[in-house]
Amino acid sequence: MTDPISDMLTRIRNAHRALLPSLDLPHSRMKESIAGILKREGYIADFAVEGKTVTKKISLRLKYEGRKGVIEGLRRVSTPGLRRYVGATEIPRVRGGLGTAILSTSQGLMTGVQARKNNLGGELLCYIW
Repeated sequence: MTDPISDMLTRIRNAHRALLPSLDLPHSRMKESIAGILKREGYIADFAVEGKTVTKKISLRLKYEGRKGVIEGLRRVSTPGLRRYVGATEIPRVRGGLGTAILSTSQGLMTGVQARKNNLGGELLCYIW
C-alpha cells in the first residue's frame, strides 16, 4: 500500500455511506493521531487501539445524526506523488471555518486552527467537513 492515510479516509467514507456502526483499521501512529483529532473535533464517537504489537488495530466508532453521518466529506490533499506544504499564514479554512484541515507539523499532527495559533506550517494532509 502506497498511501495508508488515503486508505484510512476511504474506509471511513465507505463505512459512513453503508451506515456501519464501527470500523477496524490497521494501526500506525499517524492513523492513531488522526483518529484522536477526529474524536476531539467531534467527527467520530470514539476510537480504541486493540491487539498486540504485531497485529494492532484501530477500532473507530462512527457518529451519526439519525440516518445521516456526521462526516459529510473527506478529501486527501497531500499525496505521496505530490506533497503539499503550507506556511502558517497560508493554512486554508475548510468550508468557511465549518470544516477541519489536518496538518503534519514539526510538533506533531494538529488541526489548521491549532497550527495557525502556534504559528506553525507543515504538510497539509486532508480536509474533513
